[in-house]
Amino acid sequence: MTNHKTGTREEWLAARLELLEEEKALSRRGDELARLRQELPWVRIDKEYRFEIDEGTASLADLFRGRSQLLIYHFMFGPEFTAGCATCSSIADGFNGSVVHLANHDVTLCAVSLAPLAKLQAYKQRMGWSFPWASSFGSDFNYDFSVSFTEQQQKSGTIEYNYRKGDTSSRTQDIIADEVAPEAMAKFAAGSGTDFATFARQTPGMSAFALEDGVVYHTYSTYARGLDAIWGMYPWLDRAPLGRNETDLWWRRHDEYDKE
Repeated sequence: MTNHKTGTREEWLAARLELLEEEKALSRRGDELARLRQELPWVRIDKEYRFEIDEGTASLADLFRGRSQLLIYHFMFGPEFTAGCATCSSIADGFNGSVVHLANHDVTLCAVSLAPLAKLQAYKQRMGWSFPWASSFGSDFNYDFSVSFTEQQQKSGTIEYNYRKGDTSSRTQDIIADEVAPEAMAKFAAGSGTDFATFARQTPGMSAFALEDGVVYHTYSTYARGLDAIWGMYPWLDRAPLGRNETDLWWRRHDEYDKE
């Protein structure tokens, strides 16, 4: 027998109708937050960033691919990594299906990582992905958008992530639950072919940009739990009987589950 509260269909329906009102309120609040995001002031970008893409060298404006809006996922894949972050990989699994719809709504979705392009291309092939993915290797782009940090910044505790300054441990707490064991994080780092200190110098995030009259503007960025909405499995788990039901880093790259 289940330990969960049970009841009649009538009791369930009454409780469900109460919950529906709460869900509607959350939807309305979500619409309001979306409006507030769109009302943020745009910041003109005058710095020249260079990226490597499949077609060659590209500017930030080139990443728009002829559209007026650009969404960039800051994918954790450092130059020292041998594989992309497992968390970012689980998020990116949902990109292929969205890219075509966004492209036909004047929006380009692109991942950007600090690793050299050849590493990204090899990993992309392994994962079976087709979405655009650019390398910012040799560029300030990742550092300027607070998703990559130098070893010196890490040691001095002067990093800024999710609009807060602090050391690596406080930054990590922004991303994962406090109860996650250090050995689990070390395992994730090892899965990317590196140690945890090196792994932690890369962080996840997403940024939005607009292109108007040849000028690129930064419009929005979010980090840490702000990425939940684009992490496809979590909206499903939030509606499953046991919810997220997690006390550890349970997810894997999609080609690794059968190996354990």
